[in-house]
Amino acid sequence: MDNAQDKSKLKFGLVGKNISYSFSRGYFADKFSNEGLPHTYVNFDLQSIDELKEIIENTSNLKGLNVTIPYKEEVIPLLDKLNKRAKKIGAVNTIKIKKGKLIGFNTDYDGFKNSLKPHLKKHQKRALILGTGGASKAIAHALKKLDIKYHYVSRTKKEGVTYTYSELTEDTITSFQIIINCTPIGTFPNINECPDIPYDGITDKHILYDLIYNPEETKFLNCGKLKGATIINGLEMLKLQAEKSWEIWNK
Repeated sequence: MDNAQDKSKLKFGLVGKNISYSFSRGYFADKFSNEGLPHTYVNFDLQSIDELKEIIENTSNLKGLNVTIPYKEEVIPLLDKLNKRAKKIGAVNTIKIKKGKLIGFNTDYDGFKNSLKPHLKKHQKRALILGTGGASKAIAHALKKLDIKYHYVSRTKKEGVTYTYSELTEDTITSFQIIINCTPIGTFPNINECPDIPYDGITDKHILYDLIYNPEETKFLNCGKLKGATIINGLEMLKLQAEKSWEIWNK
């Protein structure tokens, strides 16, 4: 009897670096409690992605993992299989563990697409993606599916990057009606920081979307709000991607 009960107590977790602030642990703890499930969700704070193998081997009943900064791309070589969309995106934020095999998925894509869609207006057809990390790849894939043209902005010129921050002008900003911050700039406790863009180019025709959810309203979003733009933080995206992860783990 005890043994059967243990088997129903599954473990899930988050893989990342410096993740004590994490949304996922609290979200899933509440979910398990509300649904009367005996499962647990833990943070695996890794200094290097190489530590993952040991965690998988030493954690019994581990069924699924979320992956966050800075490991969404680094984790890929450690997986046994990639789902089609994760392969196209080139980043993984959800791992399903099935019969000892690690299968990678990307639910950031679903979370972003479904949280942006209700706010979109017909004229919003061009986007700037600030940052080029693992999260921005899922954003780009979602924009492509929504038929929105996008360009990357980064601190340095490299392949795939259209603009550096220093090249952005007010006119450039005005001509892109959606601006998405995929960088950690402005995350608590550095709440007085924001991406270095010409905010005077923002109008009430814009959407400013920040993947950050702590604080709820970053300086980036606040600057957009002052110009009358629609502002969206990362919370809804996180909830949607968490639910999608849960769906994948339970399939």
